[in-house]
Amino acid sequence: MPLLTLFRRRKFEREGYELYGAAVTAARDPAWYAELGVPDTLDGRFDMIALFAFLVIDRMREEPGEEPPQLAQAVFDAMFSDMDQNLRQMGVADLGVGRRVKRMWEAFHGRSSAYARALAAADDVALAAALARNVWRTEGEVPAASRLARAVRRARAHLAAQPFAGLRRGVASFPPAGAMLA
Repeated sequence: MPLLTLFRRRKFEREGYELYGAAVTAARDPAWYAELGVPDTLDGRFDMIALFAFLVIDRMREEPGEEPPQLAQAVFDAMFSDMDQNLRQMGVADLGVGRRVKRMWEAFHGRSSAYARALAAADDVALAAALARNVWRTEGEVPAASRLARAVRRARAHLAAQPFAGLRRGVASFPPAGAMLA
């Protein structure tokens, strides 16, 4: 029987990939890079994907019951499965993939904690500082970070308005970056 469980899909696996895909699509919107100057590098793209994946995962915290944490975990699993696969496709040696994914996992958790604290406190200054530190890799003031903080709040509100039933089916949407930056 244990062998059969090896090939069984985990609960919300498909939905987790769909929600993660929505986060990646939002993170890849060219406006982030052109209008805000988000670095169009591997690190910059990771940071934007991490930001939008965080927003999807954070949305699950608002819902009661057992399913929201399971769905949040499925999004997290999809993200790091994708990161692992991308590193391998980029030619990172098998022995190095685990270490790099672990560093990415730690970075994601650090960023998520900073974003969650700032959002819970409704502190746009702290959110902009966390974004400047993580996206632009600076402790100094980045004017675009304040714009990104406002866009994050808009994205979060947009997600909050989406019924959990849709998220449970793997359906989420974000407004275009231009609309969030307006």
